[in-house]
Amino acid sequence: MRLPEPERREFGENVIPLINIVFLLLIFFMLAGTLAPPDAFDVDPPETREARMEDEPEEGLILLSADGELAFEGEEITFSELAQAVASRLQDDEPPGLTLKADSAVPASLLLDLMDVLREAGAESIMLLTTPES
Repeated sequence: MRLPEPERREFGENVIPLINIVFLLLIFFMLAGTLAPPDAFDVDPPETREARMEDEPEEGLILLSADGELAFEGEEITFSELAQAVASRLQDDEPPGLTLKADSAVPASLLLDLMDVLREAGAESIMLLTTPES
């Protein structure tokens, strides 16, 4: 006795809605997700031998360029405004900490002056961002 041959189905009609859904999800995640906001200006941090990798923080990031320009949380700011902005932000944070991304060409005296301003504003810990040595 011979078995009847199974019916052949066209799978093309069932795959098209799935492809549409995948492309819609792809477009949604491309528009909704951001990897990292761009810095206010270019900063080339110093190199280090230690390979401790941490994600860049989204908040509490202070940029210091080689020209002495400052940016706090993505907005350019002056030294006098920085102390007030840091103090108001640190009131809500536990523990009060900040991350400093300074250019490698910044003089040490300017970096120390900035750290003194941050300590007076209430920062208990200041992490200095560096890049791994190549």
